[in-house]
Amino acid sequence: MRSTTFAATIPAGSRRAAALADRLEQGARALADFARGLDAGQWRLRTPKDGRKVGVIVHHVASMYPIEMGLVDKLAAGEPVVGVSWDDVDAINAEHAAKNDGAGKEEAIGLLLGNSAEAAAAIRKLTDEQLDLASPISLDGDAPLTCQYFVEFHPVRHAWHHLAKLRAAVGR
Repeated sequence: MRSTTFAATIPAGSRRAAALADRLEQGARALADFARGLDAGQWRLRTPKDGRKVGVIVHHVASMYPIEMGLVDKLAAGEPVVGVSWDDVDAINAEHAAKNDGAGKEEAIGLLLGNSAEAAAAIRKLTDEQLDLASPISLDGDAPLTCQYFVEFHPVRHAWHHLAKLRAAVGR
């Protein structure tokens, strides 16, 4: 009798979602590992482009998962994302930076790992049909884009995107 592997037990309709969730978790773990290796000076280093501290950006990634997943939920239900602009995103980021300028390393890493795990669990529940739904997204000029696109470009990409920028800022 052949033993059943995890991949064989995943319904065919959810393999894509599982792969997306795995990539999100890989990015969050990579960012957490990077953050753990920073000394106090590197954690407080201000980044060149927007001046946020390295630690604030780690905390930012962690804090954005629930917001991003709220929009994923809308798209997975076939609803459009309306009334959200890049100016809104910039304002949210600025407010977050002001409120979390002294974010501690362990707190930020814990939040990153906890919120990314919750986001990954939610992504794993998505069906192929939900991933394929296309709705207008105000962040992208109301282009009708798929839920999968949004998942990839926002929660999955977020940690990887900032990790690359933080590595460059710190010189690692």
